[in-house]
Amino acid sequence: MDYRRAWHKGGTYFFTVNCLERKDNDCLVRNIGLLRAAIGKVKQSHPFHIHAWVVLPDHMHCVIELPEGDADFATRWMLIKMLFSKGIPNSERRSDTRIERRERGIWQRRYWEHLIKDERDYQAHVDYVHINPVKHGLVKVVKDWPYSTFHKLVERGIYAQDWGGGMEGSLSYED
Repeated sequence: MDYRRAWHKGGTYFFTVNCLERKDNDCLVRNIGLLRAAIGKVKQSHPFHIHAWVVLPDHMHCVIELPEGDADFATRWMLIKMLFSKGIPNSERRSDTRIERRERGIWQRRYWEHLIKDERDYQAHVDYVHINPVKHGLVKVVKDWPYSTFHKLVERGIYAQDWGGGMEGSLSYED
């Protein structure tokens, strides 16, 4: 497959990162402290700005901005996945290929990335990040999902506390 990534120095990107096994998997929320620590450690060594982030049981979405002159989001994701994986017990099912490559069976190898094009694109993706727990039926209103930057953005006056209740049918993005 000839997949081309959008490498843009200082770019703002939307990402979807999935666990390998998504059915009945709550690995990310069960280990939320470890995931937060991994992200924090990577931010120290490879800075980036988080505009929006939501962690669901089996996948996560975010909008992040890279520093000017830096387009290397791949290293950041490799390190986040690696640090998280090293911190949890080695009990997942692994294929022979993953065992041979000394890979864990936690993450899908690839992730979805989208280079944000303009303010409208930015707002659509930030909204999508925050409405995702409602879209997946995990909560009825966005404010009830604890693993989201939504709460910080409410504190900053960017969102109203009641934003996102009952809007799940109006969004067209797909995971």
